[in-house]
Amino acid sequence: MTGTETGKVGIKVWSDYVCPFCMLAEGPLHEATHDLDVEIEWMPFELRPYPTPTLRPEDEYLPAIWARSVYPMARRMGVDITLPTVSPQPYTRLAFEGYQYAAEHGKAAEYTPRMLRAFFQENRDIGQLDVLTDIAAELGLDKAGFAEALTAGTYTETHREALRTAAAYRVTVAPTIIVAERHRLEGVPTAAQVRKAVLDAQAEQAVARGAACGIDGC
Repeated sequence: MTGTETGKVGIKVWSDYVCPFCMLAEGPLHEATHDLDVEIEWMPFELRPYPTPTLRPEDEYLPAIWARSVYPMARRMGVDITLPTVSPQPYTRLAFEGYQYAAEHGKAAEYTPRMLRAFFQENRDIGQLDVLTDIAAELGLDKAGFAEALTAGTYTETHREALRTAAAYRVTVAPTIIVAERHRLEGVPTAAQVRKAVLDAQAEQAVARGAACGIDGC
């Protein structure tokens, strides 16, 4: 059953667990939609896939962008976020394969926010299997099953397919939010921008349902 048939608006959010703006985007997203009929789906996007070198917090770039953009935005939004000291920053492929495990076991909605908090509030190295396994256990996932799946590469191809989906949607920025397959927001949106996109999508769906009723009867 499609979103047009149910009235529920689908929202896809492409994010990376080492992207502070992805964590900052959570607030406006939930503020805008808390009373609306939406389905939010977190989508994997690796900003720096292996073997691209990841960033180091002791180099000039990260402290500069945090001072210029991340910290001022976080203060305005009231979000507790700190530049992690993990160096170099972790690759996120393994964490995203863990996301696929979580999704298959009913924990997709909880996994992404928890991973962002583990990195940006707890300074945990989310590129390490033992760290990921501990976080999975915190979410109520089977610790041994999670570790075995990641060690065996059970979800490697599923993750690769997710990255192909990101490419098909021409995602190059994290976060990228697409509402009802039509309305695209890149970067950290305001709650008003998200809400307008959802309400516009609802109106479009209502028109589509009305047209279908006119043709087929309801």
